[in-house]
Amino acid sequence: MNTKTNLETIRTEKIDTLNDLIQITRDSATFYTDAAKAVPNPALKSLFGEMASSKQGLVGAMSQEVRAEGAKPADSGTARGAWDKLYGEVRSQFGDKNYNYVSQLEASEDRLMKAFSEVVADDDVPSAVKQSVNQYLPAIRSQHDTMRDRKWNMQAAH
Repeated sequence: MNTKTNLETIRTEKIDTLNDLIQITRDSATFYTDAAKAVPNPALKSLFGEMASSKQGLVGAMSQEVRAEGAKPADSGTARGAWDKLYGEVRSQFGDKNYNYVSQLEASEDRLMKAFSEVVADDDVPSAVKQSVNQYLPAIRSQHDTMRDRKWNMQAAH
C-alpha cells in the first residue's frame, strides 16, 4: 500500500469513527437536555443541564475535527438513541421520576463509554484515530462516573 492510499484510509477511518461517536454523543446530549426539563429535582435539573452542555461541547469539538479533514460532521443522532430516550421517558412515568432518569442516563453513559473505549482498544484502528478519540475519553469517563455514582447514591438512599 502506498503512503497516499494509507493516509487516505486513515483519514476516512477517522471521519467515520468520529461521525459515529458524534451521533452517540448527540443522543446523550439530547437525552440530558430533555431530562433536565422533566425532572422535578432542582439539583438534578442543574446537573443534567451541565452534562448536556458538556456533551454538546464534545460534539462540537469532534465536528470541528471532521471538518478539518474536509468532511461533513454527522448532524443527527442514532435510531437506538431515539429509542433509548423514548424508553427512558416512558419508564420515568412510573415510580421515582428522578431515579428513573438517573438510571436511564447512567445506561446511556455506559453505551457512550463503551463506544469510545472500544475504538481505543481496537488493534485494527490506526493509532492516529485512537489518538484523536483518546483525547475525549477523560471527559467521557468523568461524566460516566458522575452518573454511576449518582445512581449508586440514590439506590443507597432507598
